[in-house]
Amino acid sequence: MLCKYRFAIVAGNPRRNRAQSPAIKSISPANEQQAAGEFMAGEPMSGPIQIPLKFQSGRKTDVRSQFAALCYRIVEGEVEVCLVTSRRTKRWILPKGWPMHKQTPADAAAIEAYEEAGLKGTPKDICLGVYSYVKRLKTGDIPVTVLVYPVLVTEILAEWPEREQRIRKWFSLKKAAKKVDEPELKAILRSFDPLHLSR
Repeated sequence: MLCKYRFAIVAGNPRRNRAQSPAIKSISPANEQQAAGEFMAGEPMSGPIQIPLKFQSGRKTDVRSQFAALCYRIVEGEVEVCLVTSRRTKRWILPKGWPMHKQTPADAAAIEAYEEAGLKGTPKDICLGVYSYVKRLKTGDIPVTVLVYPVLVTEILAEWPEREQRIRKWFSLKKAAKKVDEPELKAILRSFDPLHLSR
């Protein structure tokens, strides 16, 4: 699995009994040094942009991790992404969920895309970036870091598990970035380019 950014994962689900996923390894030192050199030299770097995370609540030792699906399609040469509304506040979000036992992060994100948005497709094991938000639970608020994985949509279902709980809608990248709340996610959406997914 590839990931362009250095970070550590504290896997865990405060509500479900799922096994912890292993920590995601950082990029190789050689590639990291090259990327740092390009940044210091002022050279443009390809791929999505990651901005610093800002946790709004809780301690850093309380952070949990989720995996999100950036579901996209190409319509008349333009990239469109699918957002869904959250169940409680009805704000626009990416389909996302907790780590799943015996599933890769990308596969877990694809499962959430089916359950929350009624979308099936091909996930890519490339982390596009990370964003943070506060998860409000009965036991209190916890900070969550969300790893974003691309899913090329191949099937749009009329019926899906959470159809009665959410609204599903397609947006251009620019409009999607305006709809979401998290600054880091806005940056990920604005800079997303499927051409950078080829490996």
